[in-house]
Amino acid sequence: MRSSTLVRYLVISAFTFGLDLALLTVVHGGLGWPLPIAITVGYAAALTTNYLLNRVLNFRSRAPLGPESVRYAAAVAVNFGVVLLGATIGLAAAGVPYQVARVAAGGAEGVFMYAAMRWFVFPLSPAR
Repeated sequence: MRSSTLVRYLVISAFTFGLDLALLTVVHGGLGWPLPIAITVGYAAALTTNYLLNRVLNFRSRAPLGPESVRYAAAVAVNFGVVLLGATIGLAAAGVPYQVARVAAGGAEGVFMYAAMRWFVFPLSPAR
């Protein structure tokens, strides 16, 4: 593992996680939308931004978008269903404030998504 890809991944992920959390707070806390929908809105905006920034700035991929996007969508689907929704909603149901629950789920999400991007989504990128 090259430390430069990890550092760039962490910077990009911190930015997009902030975007995710801000949208979650506005959509759920401000607009009063149900938590699962608010999580989905924030996550959709953040994951799209994260993919594009990592593709261009971090992994410097020149691979065709089609197959790469399908691999990314598969990684996101597993992450979304298991880590993001499962952990966030489970912790919130246990009485943890939803923002804190989302931050806690974010740690596990970060580890899973870095591994998925590094070895599954962008396996042949020049950054390796």
